[in-house]
Amino acid sequence: MEELQNQPQSIFGKWWLPIRIWFYPAWLLYELSMRFYGYALDIYHYILKNQEFIFPDINLTLSHITAGICAFIAFAICFVYLTVPACYILFLFFKRGNLTKSKFELKLKKNL
Repeated sequence: MEELQNQPQSIFGKWWLPIRIWFYPAWLLYELSMRFYGYALDIYHYILKNQEFIFPDINLTLSHITAGICAFIAFAICFVYLTVPACYILFLFFKRGNLTKSKFELKLKKNL
């Protein structure tokens, strides 16, 4: 009966425990940044493709500048309000012993 109560250790070994505190948030930061960068590029290309409908009275150079500014603003908003808080919460999840005070969290952390 006592054998069933012992939780298995991480498949990566004990050396993985201090590294995962930084690895998972860094990986999430990279992944979300790349996704939002692609989203910003799509916004940029959409504005340039439809520039005669969106900005009918301005020239091509000004529409490039406007599209770049809009793409940067979209990336900045997504990065600041979604990526940074998500990475911080993930960092706290691994830094603290039992953040949610649940048994499921303890089982999940042992396998990660």
